[in-house]
Amino acid sequence: MSERLHKVLAHAGIASRRASERLIVEGRVTVNGVTVSDLGTKVDPDTDAIKVEGRRVVLAHRPKTYLALNKPRGVVTTMKDPEGRPTVREFLKGVRARVYPVGRLDYDSEGLLLLTDDGEMAHQLMHPSRAVEKRYLAKVRGRPDARALARLASGIPLDGKRTGPARVRITRPGENSWLEIAIAEGRNRQVRRMLQAVGHPVQRLRRIGYAGVLLGRLEAGALRPLTGLEVAALRRAVRGGAASPKPVSRARTRL
Repeated sequence: MSERLHKVLAHAGIASRRASERLIVEGRVTVNGVTVSDLGTKVDPDTDAIKVEGRRVVLAHRPKTYLALNKPRGVVTTMKDPEGRPTVREFLKGVRARVYPVGRLDYDSEGLLLLTDDGEMAHQLMHPSRAVEKRYLAKVRGRPDARALARLASGIPLDGKRTGPARVRITRPGENSWLEIAIAEGRNRQVRRMLQAVGHPVQRLRRIGYAGVLLGRLEAGALRPLTGLEVAALRRAVRGGAASPKPVSRARTRL
């Protein structure tokens, strides 16, 4: 539930409401990395990352929730859709925490989607400076040759800027090959656009890993809580800073 920012600061014990208002007006408070100075600003303390002079505001409340969903194709990665299309909210029945997706998966893409009510964690995972690794399986038209794989590995110009290095291997060659690809960026429809650029349009795309969390054999539309080890992996990922993707592993997931 949204609340006035100065009230949230006061409830967190940062300062009195009047002193909290001064902190805001003086530009010493940020919300999701953006400095705010409007006293009318409303925030959601469960999902927004609030900092005062660079230090995170921590509220004493229930433990954070971290979930993995195998998002099916034909589902929008939002909580509501003005066009009336299915959204990920439909898979959250019984979840009491107010979780939100970490990043997005295209309407036509499927696979691992993380959801959490930890606003700071989500913000850090999505921030470009963290270069968090994402892994995908892609079914493409044709069989990419060594030159195409090398272009993907070295980077593809998109919107005037070359993509970062990727790790790619063919997992199932054929007339329509399956590739595994790991990237450490999150540009709009990036994997699809990279493969289109090398002449192998994507026919199916599934995310199988995000920051050390694997999709594994989670059924389409199924939801599960992350383990303590997986949450620890997310924390290591946001502490690690920019880094190139690790070589693509041979961890198995169903095609």
